[in-house]
Amino acid sequence: MDARYVFAVTVRIEPSRGLSVDPNTIDLRLFRPADEPGEPGWRFFRDNLWRGDIADDAHLRRLTEDALGLTVLAIEFRAFETDDEYLEALREAIVDDLAAFKDDSVDSVLNKYFGSRIEVR
Repeated sequence: MDARYVFAVTVRIEPSRGLSVDPNTIDLRLFRPADEPGEPGWRFFRDNLWRGDIADDAHLRRLTEDALGLTVLAIEFRAFETDDEYLEALREAIVDDLAAFKDDSVDSVLNKYFGSRIEVR
């Protein structure tokens, strides 16, 4: 099983000791592995995404800054890349916990949080 979140991130490079860089911003792709369905952290999408966008931009920028050790100027959710096996396990975990999503179907939950950004490889 394999799945990951893909983000577009713009970071600022701030060298020390009087050094400078040009450009001082870099656009990059950030990949965050998805936790196994049912394991701690598997609801990352519920806590951070809404309709295929980041629900709380400032919060996710802070988390990303902590992880990268760089100033994050912008972050955008691009895709949830997964294989069939992970997606099926995710669907099963959602159906087992549907009340936590305050919804009545797995498809509705997936659309509510991912929009159309699920890419099956």
